[in-house]
Amino acid sequence: MATNRDIERVLGIEGTAWAASAAVYDVASDAVTIETDAYVPDSGGIHPREAAEHMSDAIPAVVESALEDARERAAAAGGDPENPVDAVAFSRGPGLGPCLRIAGTAARALAQRLDVPLVGVNHMVAHLEIGRHRSGFGAPVCLNASGANAHVLAYRSGRYRVLGETMDTGVGNAIDKFTRHVGWSHPGGPKVEARAREGEYVDLPYVVKGMDFSFSGIMSAAKEAVDGGTPVEDVCRGLEETIFAMLTEVSERALSLTGRDELVLGGGVGQNDRLQGMLREMCDQRGATLFVPEDRFLRDNAGMVAVLGAEMAAAGDTLAVPDSAIDADFRPDQVPVTWRDPDEGEPARGGEDGDTIKGAEATVEMSGDRVLKRRLARSYRHPALDERVRRERTRREARLTSAARREGVPTPVVSDVDPREATVTFGFVGDCDLRDALTESRVRDVGRHLATIHDAGFVHGDPTTRNVRVDDERTYLIDFGLGYATRDEEDHAVDLHVFAQSLAGTADDAEALTAAAESAYRAASERPDLVLDRLRAVEGRGRYQ
Repeated sequence: MATNRDIERVLGIEGTAWAASAAVYDVASDAVTIETDAYVPDSGGIHPREAAEHMSDAIPAVVESALEDARERAAAAGGDPENPVDAVAFSRGPGLGPCLRIAGTAARALAQRLDVPLVGVNHMVAHLEIGRHRSGFGAPVCLNASGANAHVLAYRSGRYRVLGETMDTGVGNAIDKFTRHVGWSHPGGPKVEARAREGEYVDLPYVVKGMDFSFSGIMSAAKEAVDGGTPVEDVCRGLEETIFAMLTEVSERALSLTGRDELVLGGGVGQNDRLQGMLREMCDQRGATLFVPEDRFLRDNAGMVAVLGAEMAAAGDTLAVPDSAIDADFRPDQVPVTWRDPDEGEPARGGEDGDTIKGAEATVEMSGDRVLKRRLARSYRHPALDERVRRERTRREARLTSAARREGVPTPVVSDVDPREATVTFGFVGDCDLRDALTESRVRDVGRHLATIHDAGFVHGDPTTRNVRVDDERTYLIDFGLGYATRDEEDHAVDLHVFAQSLAGTADDAEALTAAAESAYRAASERPDLVLDRLRAVEGRGRYQ
């Protein structure tokens, strides 16, 4: 890490949506002082114009309060209280444009007034970095569950990679839509949490598409359930059990895909006790470690902006004022991570123990030329939901594995299936996962195989580099448990999107490999233009585009 200057204190300014916040980070003591004036709408969700008006009124006061704290710290350390900070950091995006512009203007003015460097921080990366900083983890996977966002990130080769994200709305916003429907005021999350403790579980749609998730269907079903007479506390229980199980499952898939054993939680929804409990149970079950920052660092705050700003400033990653425009759609994977070594924290591949392989949701036991796959009960899921998920996926896996083989796609031979015990017995295939032997030719094979099954009318559902086995002769598709019958180009495009995300999380040259897979798909598909055009739309629909 190249050092630009000594950094003792940094003032951070947060203004992405509702939180008008300023903070001072003292590097030597690792102390963070946060001042926040939150916008609370009179009714409904966040109104952008009202939020911007609040930001305009509140930012000067919280900044001045933080600046006074910096002066006191500088004086106590024997420094100059007239020069109390060494950099000013601000949340550059993503967020609401009018709010971001107010925070950015304040940061520029303060940096010029104090004659110190200006640092533009990605709000999403700050959520991850504050957890990494406070935990001491080397290379954690980060689940961010906040009002406007929901995604899973991991660091690789100089950038944070989006391994999975919501395809429609943020998790907190989804819950707020339900609470507005039943007439509850903002914010809705704490009210759902309180009522869920009184309720009985009810089934709601469980939508995991590889590493991505969707909340629109579950919100519609929850509204219909309440309108149909289901007690609201029961629907709240179903919402929490289903939504948080989806987030926990995707987090486990990300840990399995990347071979990592550290998980950090971020975002305001992360304050929910049930979500924390699910994640902790999952990590305990797979031998991983969870870190949950204190609540003040989970919700939107300037403290995380100041801490990351200090690391960026020390690395010389600062902005000239003309280059400091906000970016309301600032994706975390667009950020060059200059403050970390590109190879820092790269984990050893794990998951194999002799003749047993531990995946994201199952163990695979190998004996000669036979493989027994057992979907293990997940204690973090409600028992009724867990039984439904394991039974349905076991049946689908057996059926679609055989269907793909009939279409000429190399897959294992299915010799036995027991949905009640959630087990499938296969023939052994491949020497290793594609993750551990990535080549362009094998990635092209995957593109062709996906085109073949799509033309036959179904999707794989989870085509990651761990769900492809390879040897010197063939590339096999395995683990069809998330697959289903469909001829919709939207669903086919999501298959390709999931594969591209897995390449981003496991390959150094992910862009070139993704292009190779798409090229092979185009050559083999009966309707490549429809699917690939829809793929571009799916990519643009991601919350951070």
